[in-house]
Amino acid sequence: MDLLALADFNLVARHGGIGRAARASGRPKATLSRRITELERSLELRLFERGTRTLKLTEEGRALFERTSALLTELDESVAAIASGGERPRGTLRISAPLFFAQAAMGKLAAGFALKYPEVRLEVTSEDRIVDMIEEGYDLIIRVNPAPDESLIGRVFLRDRLVVVASPLLAHPDGDEVVPCVVRGVGDRGPTWKIKSPSGGSRINVEPVLRLSSLFMVRDAVRVGVGIARLPVSLVNQDLLDGTLVQWGDIDATEIALWTLYPSRRLLSSRVAVFLDYLREAFPTGRPEELTGFITT
Repeated sequence: MDLLALADFNLVARHGGIGRAARASGRPKATLSRRITELERSLELRLFERGTRTLKLTEEGRALFERTSALLTELDESVAAIASGGERPRGTLRISAPLFFAQAAMGKLAAGFALKYPEVRLEVTSEDRIVDMIEEGYDLIIRVNPAPDESLIGRVFLRDRLVVVASPLLAHPDGDEVVPCVVRGVGDRGPTWKIKSPSGGSRINVEPVLRLSSLFMVRDAVRVGVGIARLPVSLVNQDLLDGTLVQWGDIDATEIALWTLYPSRRLLSSRVAVFLDYLREAFPTGRPEELTGFITT
C-alpha cells in the first residue's frame, strides 16, 4: 500500500473535504484527489461518498481512517524523534476544551505552553458539545464529568462546585417568595433550587429573568443585582472575598470534575504527555482556588 496515498486520505478525512485539506496543508487539490482515487483503486473500495459540495466517508472509509490515523501519527512521531536525536515534542497538538474553562484559563495556559515548547503547534477549540476524537482529529479533550467511555482514558485534574450567589442588595426570600434568577442556556427550567447551608437544606422558588450563554455573563449580571445564580465557586471566589457577591448556599448536587481524556488504543504521544504534565504543574492540588487565580490575575 502507498503510505503517501494513505497519509493524504487521512488528511482529507480529518478535514472533511479536499478543499479544506488543501488549504490546511498547502497541497494542491488535484494531487490530493488523484491520491485518493489511486488508493480506492488499489483497495477496490469506495472510501468517500462524493456529492456536489460535500465529501463524506463511507463505512469502509471510516473504518480505514479509525485504524490508520493513530498508526500514521505514531510513525510521524518516531521519524521526528529519530531525526531530532531524541523525544523532543514537536508537531501539532489539537485540544477541545469546554467554554468556561477555555474562557477562564486556556489563553494563559496555551501561551505559557507555547513558550515552553516552541516546536509544538497548539490548536485549541472551545465547545461544550460531545466530540468524536478520532473522527474530528483531536489529540486531547477536556470535559466536565464525562460519561464513561471504554475507548478513552484520562484523569481528573481540577475539581469545582456550584454555589448560589447574589448581590448583597438582593434580599433573601421569606417563605415561598419567588426569587428572580439568571441562568445559562435554555435548558434550566426548574421552578425550585435545592441548596445546602450551615443551617441545613432548603428550597428556593425561582423565576428566570435572564438566559445567557456564558457563565461570565451570568456572573456580571448577578453583580448588578438582577437576580441570583448558580455559579462555579472558582468563578466567584474573589467576589465573595471582596463582598461584591454573597453566598446563599451550595447546590445539593454532585461535584464538578474536569477530566483530560485521550484515546487508549495508541501510545501516548510526547506532545500529549508534556501537556498533561503542564496541567499538573498549573493545578497541583486541583482545588477551585487555583482556577480562580487564572481568572483574577
